Amino acid sequence: MLRIEKFSIGVGDRFAHQAKAQLRACMLAAEHGATIIPVWNKSNREHNIIGSEPVSVRASADAAVRDLNWPRPYHVDADHINLDTVGRFLGPSDFFTIDVAHFIGQPADPAAVDDFVNAHPELIGTIRIYGVTQPFTTTRESVAAIASKYLAAVSEAGRIYRHIESQKGRGSFITEVSMDETDLPQTPPELLVILAAIAAEKIPIQTIAPKFTGRFNKGVDYVGDVSQFACEFENDLAVIAHAVEQYGLPPTLKLSVHSGSDKFSIYAAIHNALAKSGAGVHVKTAGTTWLEELIGLAEAGGDGLALAKQVYEKAYADRDALCAPYAAVIDIDPARLPPPSEVQRWTSEQYMAALRHEPACREFNPHVRQLLHVGFKVAAKLGDRYLAMLKECEEPIARNVTYNLFERHIKPLFVPRPN
Repeated sequence: MLRIEKFSIGVGDRFAHQAKAQLRACMLAAEHGATIIPVWNKSNREHNIIGSEPVSVRASADAAVRDLNWPRPYHVDADHINLDTVGRFLGPSDFFTIDVAHFIGQPADPAAVDDFVNAHPELIGTIRIYGVTQPFTTTRESVAAIASKYLAAVSEAGRIYRHIESQKGRGSFITEVSMDETDLPQTPPELLVILAAIAAEKIPIQTIAPKFTGRFNKGVDYVGDVSQFACEFENDLAVIAHAVEQYGLPPTLKLSVHSGSDKFSIYAAIHNALAKSGAGVHVKTAGTTWLEELIGLAEAGGDGLALAKQVYEKAYADRDALCAPYAAVIDIDPARLPPPSEVQRWTSEQYMAALRHEPACREFNPHVRQLLHVGFKVAAKLGDRYLAMLKECEEPIARNVTYNLFERHIKPLFVPRPN
Protein backbone atom coordinates (compact mmCIF):
# COMPACT_ATOMS: atom_id res chain seq x y z
CA MET A 1 0.00 0.00 0.00
CA LEU A 2 1.30 3.45 -0.90
CA ARG A 3 1.68 5.25 2.43
CA ILE A 4 1.97 8.96 3.07
CA GLU A 5 4.84 10.14 5.22
CA LYS A 6 4.30 11.76 8.61
CA PHE A 7 4.74 15.37 7.46
CA SER A 8 3.75 16.61 4.02
CA ILE A 9 3.04 19.94 2.41
CA GLY A 10 0.71 20.61 -0.49
CA VAL A 11 2.31 23.02 -2.93
CA GLY A 12 0.60 24.55 -5.92
CA ASP A 13 2.40 25.63 -9.06
CA ARG A 14 -0.15 27.35 -11.27
CA PHE A 15 2.12 27.60 -14.33
CA ALA A 16 4.35 24.54 -13.71
CA HIS A 17 7.60 26.52 -13.56
CA GLN A 18 8.53 26.50 -9.85
CA ALA A 19 8.73 22.83 -8.88
CA LYS A 20 12.50 22.93 -8.41
CA ALA A 21 12.30 26.06 -6.28
CA GLN A 22 9.63 24.41 -4.14
CA LEU A 23 11.61 21.21 -3.83
CA ARG A 24 14.66 23.17 -2.70
CA ALA A 25 12.60 24.33 0.29
CA CYS A 26 11.99 20.68 1.25
CA MET A 27 15.71 20.02 0.84
CA LEU A 28 16.47 22.92 3.18
CA ALA A 29 14.05 21.38 5.66
CA ALA A 30 16.00 18.12 5.53
CA GLU A 31 19.20 20.06 6.26
CA HIS A 32 17.45 21.47 9.34
CA GLY A 33 16.30 18.10 10.64
CA ALA A 34 12.78 17.89 9.20
CA THR A 35 11.60 15.42 6.57
CA ILE A 36 8.82 17.08 4.59
CA ILE A 37 7.25 15.37 1.61
CA PRO A 38 6.06 17.65 -1.23
CA VAL A 39 2.64 17.03 -2.72
CA TRP A 40 2.05 19.05 -5.88
CA ASN A 41 -1.64 19.91 -6.17
CA LYS A 42 -3.76 21.64 -8.76
CA SER A 43 -7.54 21.58 -8.94
CA ASN A 44 -9.76 20.93 -11.93
CA ARG A 45 -10.93 24.55 -11.78
CA GLU A 46 -7.35 25.81 -11.94
CA HIS A 47 -6.56 23.57 -14.91
CA ASN A 48 -9.65 24.87 -16.71
CA ILE A 49 -8.75 28.51 -16.03
CA ILE A 50 -5.16 28.13 -17.18
CA GLY A 51 -5.85 25.68 -19.97
CA SER A 52 -3.49 23.02 -18.64
CA GLU A 53 -3.81 19.29 -18.07
CA PRO A 54 -2.95 17.27 -14.94
CA VAL A 55 -0.13 15.54 -16.78
CA SER A 56 1.76 18.85 -16.73
CA VAL A 57 1.89 18.75 -12.91
CA ARG A 58 3.34 15.25 -12.97
CA ALA A 59 5.89 16.19 -15.64
CA SER A 60 7.04 19.24 -13.69
CA ALA A 61 7.32 17.33 -10.41
CA ASP A 62 9.18 14.42 -12.02
CA ALA A 63 11.64 16.79 -13.70
CA ALA A 64 12.36 18.64 -10.45
CA VAL A 65 12.91 15.40 -8.54
CA ARG A 66 15.23 14.12 -11.27
CA ASP A 67 17.21 17.34 -11.66
CA LEU A 68 17.74 17.83 -7.90
CA ASN A 69 18.23 14.13 -7.08
CA TRP A 70 15.47 14.19 -4.45
CA PRO A 71 15.82 10.85 -2.60
CA ARG A 72 12.49 10.78 -0.79
CA PRO A 73 8.85 10.19 -1.82
CA TYR A 74 6.74 12.85 -3.49
CA HIS A 75 3.17 12.92 -4.77
CA VAL A 76 0.84 14.59 -7.27
CA ASP A 77 -2.59 15.44 -5.90
CA ALA A 78 -5.84 15.48 -7.87
CA ASP A 79 -7.13 18.34 -5.77
CA HIS A 80 -10.83 18.66 -4.85
CA ILE A 81 -12.09 16.15 -7.38
CA ASN A 82 -15.49 14.52 -7.68
CA LEU A 83 -16.86 11.77 -9.88
CA ASP A 84 -17.41 14.17 -12.79
CA THR A 85 -13.88 15.59 -12.76
CA VAL A 86 -11.63 12.74 -11.64
CA GLY A 87 -11.15 11.15 -15.07
CA ARG A 88 -8.42 13.45 -16.36
CA PHE A 89 -6.40 12.94 -13.15
CA LEU A 90 -6.37 9.15 -13.06
CA GLY A 91 -3.16 8.70 -15.02
CA PRO A 92 -0.78 11.30 -13.54
CA SER A 93 -2.01 11.47 -9.92
CA ASP A 94 -1.19 9.22 -6.98
CA PHE A 95 -2.99 11.33 -4.34
CA PHE A 96 -6.71 12.09 -4.59
CA THR A 97 -8.49 14.73 -2.54
CA ILE A 98 -12.10 13.57 -2.67
CA ASP A 99 -14.31 16.59 -2.05
CA VAL A 100 -17.78 15.69 -0.75
CA ALA A 101 -18.61 18.90 1.12
CA HIS A 102 -21.61 19.53 -1.16
CA PHE A 103 -23.16 16.27 0.05
CA ILE A 104 -23.02 17.23 3.73
CA GLY A 105 -26.56 17.71 4.97
CA GLN A 106 -28.19 15.84 2.14
CA PRO A 107 -30.70 13.49 3.79
CA ALA A 108 -29.40 9.96 4.19
CA ASP A 109 -31.58 6.90 3.71
CA PRO A 110 -33.34 6.35 7.08
CA ALA A 111 -32.70 2.62 6.81
CA ALA A 112 -28.98 3.27 6.27
CA VAL A 113 -28.95 5.53 9.33
CA ASP A 114 -30.63 2.84 11.46
CA ASP A 115 -28.20 0.22 10.21
CA PHE A 116 -25.24 2.45 11.01
CA VAL A 117 -26.43 3.23 14.54
CA ASN A 118 -27.24 -0.42 15.21
CA ALA A 119 -23.75 -1.42 14.03
CA HIS A 120 -22.02 1.11 16.32
CA PRO A 121 -23.26 0.86 19.90
CA GLU A 122 -19.83 2.08 21.03
CA LEU A 123 -20.76 5.55 19.76
CA ILE A 124 -23.62 5.89 22.27
CA GLY A 125 -23.09 6.99 25.87
CA THR A 126 -20.28 8.86 27.61
CA ILE A 127 -17.16 8.69 25.44
CA ARG A 128 -13.72 9.45 26.79
CA ILE A 129 -10.93 9.91 24.28
CA TYR A 130 -7.36 10.47 25.41
CA GLY A 131 -6.38 14.00 24.42
CA VAL A 132 -9.89 15.40 24.00
CA THR A 133 -10.40 18.16 26.52
CA GLN A 134 -13.81 16.96 27.78
CA PRO A 135 -15.63 13.63 27.64
CA PHE A 136 -18.81 13.86 25.63
CA THR A 137 -22.15 12.13 26.01
CA THR A 138 -24.21 10.97 23.07
CA THR A 139 -27.59 9.35 22.68
CA ARG A 140 -28.96 7.11 19.99
CA GLU A 141 -30.87 10.12 18.68
CA SER A 142 -27.82 12.39 18.55
CA VAL A 143 -25.71 9.77 16.75
CA ALA A 144 -28.56 9.22 14.29
CA ALA A 145 -28.73 12.98 13.68
CA ILE A 146 -24.99 13.13 12.92
CA ALA A 147 -25.25 10.10 10.67
CA SER A 148 -28.17 11.68 8.83
CA LYS A 149 -26.03 14.75 8.17
CA TYR A 150 -22.87 12.97 6.97
CA LEU A 151 -23.70 9.49 5.64
CA ALA A 152 -24.61 10.74 2.16
CA ALA A 153 -21.24 12.51 1.94
CA VAL A 154 -19.34 9.44 3.13
CA SER A 155 -21.29 7.22 0.73
CA GLU A 156 -20.34 9.52 -2.15
CA ALA A 157 -16.71 9.42 -1.03
CA GLY A 158 -16.90 5.63 -1.16
CA ARG A 159 -18.35 5.72 -4.64
CA ILE A 160 -15.55 7.99 -5.89
CA TYR A 161 -12.88 5.96 -4.10
CA ARG A 162 -14.05 2.71 -5.65
CA HIS A 163 -14.07 4.28 -9.10
CA ILE A 164 -10.45 5.40 -8.67
CA GLU A 165 -9.50 2.00 -7.28
CA SER A 166 -11.09 0.24 -10.26
CA GLN A 167 -8.88 2.27 -12.60
CA LYS A 168 -5.60 2.45 -10.68
CA GLY A 169 -5.63 -0.62 -8.46
CA ARG A 170 -5.95 -0.97 -4.71
CA GLY A 171 -3.08 0.42 -2.67
CA SER A 172 -1.55 2.41 -5.51
CA PHE A 173 -2.72 5.86 -4.37
CA ILE A 174 -3.31 8.01 -1.29
CA THR A 175 -6.88 8.95 -0.41
CA GLU A 176 -7.94 12.16 1.30
CA VAL A 177 -11.53 13.03 2.13
CA SER A 178 -12.27 16.75 2.26
CA MET A 179 -15.14 18.14 4.32
CA ASP A 180 -13.74 21.61 4.98
CA GLU A 181 -15.85 23.64 2.57
CA THR A 182 -18.92 23.75 4.79
CA ASP A 183 -20.40 26.26 7.23
CA LEU A 184 -19.60 24.86 10.68
CA PRO A 185 -16.62 22.99 12.12
CA GLN A 186 -17.13 19.33 12.96
CA THR A 187 -17.31 18.56 16.68
CA PRO A 188 -15.42 15.57 18.16
CA PRO A 189 -18.59 13.41 18.13
CA GLU A 190 -19.21 14.35 14.50
CA LEU A 191 -15.64 13.58 13.43
CA LEU A 192 -15.78 10.25 15.23
CA VAL A 193 -19.03 9.30 13.47
CA ILE A 194 -17.55 10.40 10.11
CA LEU A 195 -14.46 8.24 10.62
CA ALA A 196 -16.56 5.26 11.72
CA ALA A 197 -18.64 5.66 8.57
CA ILE A 198 -15.52 5.95 6.39
CA ALA A 199 -14.20 2.72 7.92
CA ALA A 200 -17.55 1.04 7.23
CA GLU A 201 -17.25 2.18 3.59
CA LYS A 202 -13.82 0.50 3.52
CA ILE A 203 -12.08 3.66 2.32
CA PRO A 204 -8.37 3.40 3.26
CA ILE A 205 -8.25 7.08 4.07
CA GLN A 206 -4.85 8.57 4.93
CA THR A 207 -5.75 12.24 5.35
CA ILE A 208 -8.97 13.99 6.29
CA ALA A 209 -9.67 17.71 5.93
CA PRO A 210 -12.30 18.86 8.43
CA LYS A 211 -13.66 22.35 8.87
CA PHE A 212 -12.07 24.53 11.55
CA THR A 213 -13.34 27.65 13.30
CA GLY A 214 -12.34 30.96 11.72
CA ARG A 215 -11.75 32.35 8.25
CA PHE A 216 -9.24 30.66 5.95
CA ASN A 217 -9.12 33.33 3.26
CA LYS A 218 -6.92 32.99 0.21
CA GLY A 219 -3.36 34.20 0.62
CA VAL A 220 -3.70 36.03 3.96
CA ASP A 221 -3.47 35.15 7.62
CA TYR A 222 -6.02 33.28 9.71
CA VAL A 223 -8.91 35.36 11.01
CA GLY A 224 -10.34 33.96 14.20
CA ASP A 225 -9.66 32.81 17.74
CA VAL A 226 -6.28 31.07 17.67
CA SER A 227 -6.87 29.41 21.05
CA GLN A 228 -10.15 27.96 19.78
CA PHE A 229 -8.40 26.67 16.66
CA ALA A 230 -5.69 25.09 18.82
CA CYS A 231 -8.32 23.31 20.92
CA GLU A 232 -10.15 22.02 17.82
CA PHE A 233 -6.90 20.91 16.19
CA GLU A 234 -5.76 18.97 19.27
CA ASN A 235 -9.21 17.39 19.68
CA ASP A 236 -9.20 16.29 16.04
CA LEU A 237 -5.75 14.73 16.42
CA ALA A 238 -7.02 12.78 19.42
CA VAL A 239 -10.20 11.61 17.68
CA ILE A 240 -8.18 10.41 14.68
CA ALA A 241 -5.80 8.43 16.91
CA HIS A 242 -8.79 6.88 18.66
CA ALA A 243 -10.53 6.02 15.40
CA VAL A 244 -7.42 4.37 13.98
CA GLU A 245 -7.37 2.01 16.94
CA GLN A 246 -11.14 1.53 17.14
CA TYR A 247 -11.91 0.98 13.48
CA GLY A 248 -8.71 -0.31 11.92
CA LEU A 249 -8.16 2.73 9.72
CA PRO A 250 -4.67 3.14 8.23
CA PRO A 251 -2.08 4.04 10.88
CA THR A 252 -0.85 6.82 8.60
CA LEU A 253 -4.21 8.66 8.87
CA LYS A 254 -3.61 12.32 9.69
CA LEU A 255 -5.23 15.74 9.56
CA SER A 256 -5.11 17.85 6.42
CA VAL A 257 -5.30 21.62 6.85
CA HIS A 258 -6.55 23.39 3.74
CA SER A 259 -4.97 26.67 4.66
CA GLY A 260 -5.65 28.84 1.63
CA SER A 261 -1.99 29.81 2.17
CA ASP A 262 -0.17 31.79 4.79
CA LYS A 263 -2.01 31.06 8.05
CA PHE A 264 1.02 32.21 10.03
CA SER A 265 -0.79 32.87 13.32
CA ILE A 266 -1.88 29.24 13.72
CA TYR A 267 1.44 27.66 12.77
CA ALA A 268 2.76 27.72 16.35
CA ALA A 269 -0.40 25.99 17.57
CA ILE A 270 0.00 23.28 14.91
CA HIS A 271 3.71 22.86 15.66
CA ASN A 272 3.10 22.55 19.41
CA ALA A 273 0.21 20.10 19.00
CA LEU A 274 2.27 17.88 16.72
CA ALA A 275 5.22 17.93 19.10
CA LYS A 276 2.97 17.03 22.04
CA SER A 277 0.99 14.29 20.30
CA GLY A 278 3.56 12.83 17.93
CA ALA A 279 0.98 13.04 15.15
CA GLY A 280 1.57 13.94 11.51
CA VAL A 281 -0.14 16.54 9.35
CA HIS A 282 -0.66 17.57 5.75
CA VAL A 283 -0.79 21.33 5.11
CA LYS A 284 -1.91 22.77 1.78
CA THR A 285 -0.54 26.21 0.96
CA ALA A 286 -0.99 26.22 -2.77
CA GLY A 287 -1.48 29.77 -4.06
CA THR A 288 1.55 31.28 -2.39
CA THR A 289 3.85 30.31 -5.26
CA TRP A 290 1.94 32.29 -7.89
CA LEU A 291 2.24 35.42 -5.75
CA GLU A 292 5.96 34.85 -5.28
CA GLU A 293 6.26 34.76 -9.07
CA LEU A 294 4.79 38.26 -9.21
CA ILE A 295 7.11 39.40 -6.42
CA GLY A 296 10.08 37.99 -8.33
CA LEU A 297 8.98 39.75 -11.51
CA ALA A 298 8.71 43.02 -9.62
CA GLU A 299 12.12 42.54 -8.03
CA ALA A 300 13.65 41.98 -11.47
CA GLY A 301 12.54 45.46 -12.52
CA GLY A 302 12.31 46.53 -16.15
CA ASP A 303 10.02 44.34 -18.22
CA GLY A 304 9.35 42.05 -15.25
CA LEU A 305 8.04 44.91 -13.14
CA ALA A 306 6.04 46.26 -16.08
CA LEU A 307 4.36 42.88 -16.54
CA ALA A 308 3.58 42.58 -12.82
CA LYS A 309 1.93 46.01 -12.98
CA GLN A 310 -0.07 44.96 -16.04
CA VAL A 311 -1.34 41.88 -14.20
CA TYR A 312 -2.58 44.13 -11.40
CA GLU A 313 -4.21 46.55 -13.84
CA LYS A 314 -6.16 43.79 -15.57
CA ALA A 315 -7.06 42.10 -12.29
CA TYR A 316 -8.35 45.41 -10.96
CA ALA A 317 -10.49 45.91 -14.05
CA ASP A 318 -11.87 42.34 -13.93
CA ARG A 319 -12.06 42.04 -10.16
CA ASP A 320 -15.77 41.19 -9.93
CA ALA A 321 -15.47 38.24 -12.31
CA LEU A 322 -12.20 37.05 -10.79
CA CYS A 323 -13.50 37.22 -7.23
CA ALA A 324 -16.92 35.64 -7.81
CA PRO A 325 -15.77 31.97 -7.71
CA TYR A 326 -13.85 32.66 -4.50
CA ALA A 327 -16.39 34.85 -2.71
CA ALA A 328 -16.54 32.55 0.32
CA VAL A 329 -12.78 32.68 0.93
CA ILE A 330 -11.77 36.28 0.28
CA ASP A 331 -12.55 39.57 2.02
CA ILE A 332 -11.55 42.44 -0.23
CA ASP A 333 -12.46 46.06 0.44
CA PRO A 334 -12.49 47.74 -3.01
CA ALA A 335 -11.75 51.07 -1.35
CA ARG A 336 -8.41 49.66 -0.18
CA LEU A 337 -7.31 48.70 -3.69
CA PRO A 338 -5.04 51.36 -5.19
CA PRO A 339 -6.04 52.46 -8.70
CA PRO A 340 -3.81 51.12 -11.50
CA SER A 341 -2.60 54.64 -12.23
CA GLU A 342 -1.04 54.72 -8.77
CA VAL A 343 0.48 51.25 -9.11
CA GLN A 344 2.04 52.26 -12.42
CA ARG A 345 4.17 54.76 -10.48
CA TRP A 346 5.36 52.18 -7.96
CA THR A 347 8.98 51.14 -7.74
CA SER A 348 9.95 47.49 -7.50
CA GLU A 349 10.24 47.90 -3.74
CA GLN A 350 6.75 49.41 -3.43
CA TYR A 351 5.14 46.63 -5.47
CA MET A 352 6.92 43.94 -3.47
CA ALA A 353 6.07 45.57 -0.15
CA ALA A 354 2.39 45.79 -1.01
CA LEU A 355 2.20 42.16 -2.11
CA ARG A 356 4.70 40.29 0.07
CA HIS A 357 3.03 38.81 3.14
CA GLU A 358 4.89 40.62 5.88
CA PRO A 359 2.10 41.64 8.29
CA ALA A 360 4.41 43.97 10.24
CA CYS A 361 5.25 45.95 7.11
CA ARG A 362 3.26 49.19 6.88
CA GLU A 363 3.08 48.98 3.09
CA PHE A 364 1.64 45.44 3.02
CA ASN A 365 -1.85 45.48 1.50
CA PRO A 366 -3.90 42.30 2.14
CA HIS A 367 -6.57 43.49 -0.30
CA VAL A 368 -4.06 43.70 -3.14
CA ARG A 369 -2.71 40.31 -2.13
CA GLN A 370 -6.11 38.63 -2.15
CA LEU A 371 -7.05 40.15 -5.49
CA LEU A 372 -3.85 38.98 -7.13
CA HIS A 373 -4.16 35.59 -5.44
CA VAL A 374 -7.38 34.93 -7.37
CA GLY A 375 -6.13 36.84 -10.43
CA PHE A 376 -3.95 34.14 -11.97
CA LYS A 377 -6.41 33.96 -14.85
CA VAL A 378 -4.96 37.30 -16.00
CA ALA A 379 -1.51 35.77 -16.34
CA ALA A 380 -2.97 32.72 -18.05
CA LYS A 381 -4.47 34.97 -20.72
CA LEU A 382 -1.07 36.51 -21.34
CA GLY A 383 0.07 33.06 -22.44
CA ASP A 384 3.58 32.74 -23.80
CA ARG A 385 4.46 36.31 -22.87
CA TYR A 386 4.00 35.53 -19.19
CA LEU A 387 5.78 32.18 -19.40
CA ALA A 388 8.71 33.71 -21.25
CA MET A 389 9.07 36.35 -18.55
CA LEU A 390 9.12 33.63 -15.88
CA LYS A 391 12.14 32.15 -17.62
CA GLU A 392 13.81 35.53 -18.07
CA CYS A 393 13.38 36.38 -14.38
CA GLU A 394 13.98 32.88 -13.06
CA GLU A 395 16.64 33.75 -10.49
CA PRO A 396 14.68 36.27 -8.36
CA ILE A 397 11.46 34.27 -8.73
CA ALA A 398 13.04 30.98 -7.64
CA ARG A 399 14.80 32.65 -4.73
CA ASN A 400 11.56 34.17 -3.49
CA VAL A 401 9.61 30.93 -3.93
CA THR A 402 12.16 28.88 -1.97
CA TYR A 403 12.57 31.48 0.78
CA ASN A 404 8.83 31.91 1.21
CA LEU A 405 8.03 28.21 1.37
CA PHE A 406 10.87 27.34 3.73
CA GLU A 407 11.14 30.38 6.01
CA ARG A 408 7.47 31.34 6.30
CA HIS A 409 5.80 27.91 6.12
CA ILE A 410 7.99 24.85 6.60
CA LYS A 411 10.28 26.27 9.27
CA PRO A 412 7.63 27.44 11.76
CA LEU A 413 5.50 24.35 11.13
CA PHE A 414 8.03 21.53 11.08
CA VAL A 415 11.63 22.38 11.90
CA PRO A 416 12.57 21.23 15.43
CA ARG A 417 13.12 24.06 17.86
CA PRO A 418 16.10 24.21 20.23
CA ASN A 419 15.29 23.36 23.84
